[in-house]
Amino acid sequence: METKNIGLRGIEIADTRISNIDGKKGKLIYRGFDILDLTKNSTFEETAYLLLYDRLPNKQQLDEFKAKLIDARYVPKQMQKNMGNWRKDADPMDMLQAFVAALAGYFDEEFADKESSYDRAINLIAKVPTIIASWHRIRNGLKIIEPDPSLSHAANFLYMMFGERPDPEVEKIFDVCLILHAEHTFNASTFTARQVASTRAHMYSASSAAIGALSGELHGGANTEVMKMLSEIGKIEKVEPWIKEKISKGYRIMGMGHAVYKTYDPRAQVLKELSRKLAEKTKEPWYGITEKVETTTISEMKLQKGIDIYPNVDLYSASIYYMLKIPVDLNTPIFAISRVVGWAAHIIEEKFAEAAPKPALYRPKAVYVGKYCGPEGCEYKTLDLRK
Repeated sequence: METKNIGLRGIEIADTRISNIDGKKGKLIYRGFDILDLTKNSTFEETAYLLLYDRLPNKQQLDEFKAKLIDARYVPKQMQKNMGNWRKDADPMDMLQAFVAALAGYFDEEFADKESSYDRAINLIAKVPTIIASWHRIRNGLKIIEPDPSLSHAANFLYMMFGERPDPEVEKIFDVCLILHAEHTFNASTFTARQVASTRAHMYSASSAAIGALSGELHGGANTEVMKMLSEIGKIEKVEPWIKEKISKGYRIMGMGHAVYKTYDPRAQVLKELSRKLAEKTKEPWYGITEKVETTTISEMKLQKGIDIYPNVDLYSASIYYMLKIPVDLNTPIFAISRVVGWAAHIIEEKFAEAAPKPALYRPKAVYVGKYCGPEGCEYKTLDLRK
């Protein structure tokens, strides 16, 4: 059976103005801007505006956008109270998916025009960090910390998590991480968001579905698996034998390789440098171990399998979040703090784009490989006649 299109690899399903990947050159573009330029010059808030509105804001537009995000950070007290009814060991992604969907019960979704969709997007982008930080505090028996309107999006999340304002260097590192994770074309979670939006479901519903897709270890959950791997290895001198054994047995090395990039993931380039800086600051070993995993995997995959392989976004992001003292099981929810911007932009585009016409509802065709009992189908036998 022909399998080249399994997983929709290479299948063009819609037009988009939001982002583009050049897998051969290792380039990622947000609305025409190279991701490397944005990480050097932009902020998460400015990048979010760009992804939503298809242009960089002027000062007034950016100030107004920031003010809207700050005003929308607070989540309903009843929602936080309901979090307290959950098991404290519940998966944070299950929690996030549930409470993002629940936002529809608190906020009006009656208006379905494009302008009101931007308001929903801002509401969602602002509240996801508060939901995650609230859950972190609740499950650890700590008092919830309210948002600080004087802090940036990145700094405010870390403040709500730990009760201390991060220093400027840590704030910048986390801000750049958010920029890098904000958008990545039609990945699994974004496609899920667009597919749900194609039914004309509302933004909270589509975003909740995207969170479900992101939770899988082959997508957003991969950085959690990377940190588990690094913790299992533990010491830099153990990296080489560990990697050699895993590759010889056919195991996948998490954080290495990508479905689209055929060279170095540009996001991994930036994250590698951020991890190095943070390791110098914290004096922790995780950057050194991660770099050794990278070089050993590259050489061993070439030697044992004849394959060229490169790091993806998850390899170094895992060590960054760990050095920021973020619990490992919150790595993927933090991914969602950023990626919700991309989801929102795609949901709006799916519903209101003026691009080339497309079907109103995604409905791919499946290839049936089940059994046939004849031209008329299988004969139904009553229960007493079945052996």
